[in-house]
Amino acid sequence: MNIIFMGTPDFAKESLDAIYSAGHNIIGVVTNQDKPKGRGMKLLPSEVKQFALEKNLKIYQPAKIKNNVEFISEIKNLNPDVICVVAYGKILPKEILEIPKYGCINVHASLLPKYRGAAPIQWAVLNGDKLTGITTMYMDEGLDTGDIILKEEVKIGENETTGELWNRLAKIRRKTFSKNFKTN
Repeated sequence: MNIIFMGTPDFAKESLDAIYSAGHNIIGVVTNQDKPKGRGMKLLPSEVKQFALEKNLKIYQPAKIKNNVEFISEIKNLNPDVICVVAYGKILPKEILEIPKYGCINVHASLLPKYRGAAPIQWAVLNGDKLTGITTMYMDEGLDTGDIILKEEVKIGENETTGELWNRLAKIRRKTFSKNFKTN
């Protein structure tokens, strides 16, 4: 299966690693541009970019994707079977959603429709939720509003921090990709 992966933080890297380890043909990795970090404000790549560099995967870092004719044309030329999105941080325009043969799949760190959008793990902890999870869904033009494929519920520990829950959900997400993206 020819896959384009879109994601940025370490949370997304776990899913990219699972797809890579399953033996799929990753034809492109799209991640946010390098950001200045630390005291020296040195430009540092995202966790997803670091992984892609280690595995010699083709990397794309467009400043914007909406109305980006050159980038959209490049994605069309790659002719992906599916685009997998995990914590990418940008809304995909209709032109990209319509490109892959099997659609675009998003894996979101909440039990949708709760906590659509950014920071779902942080909101679950801040609001004292007892339960959260991972939702895998087909993407449409809305913000986390596509048809749901799979939900996996996870209890939140009484004193669990956002960081601890983040790491635990990343591992669950990795298992989801490992289980559902095996090669034949």
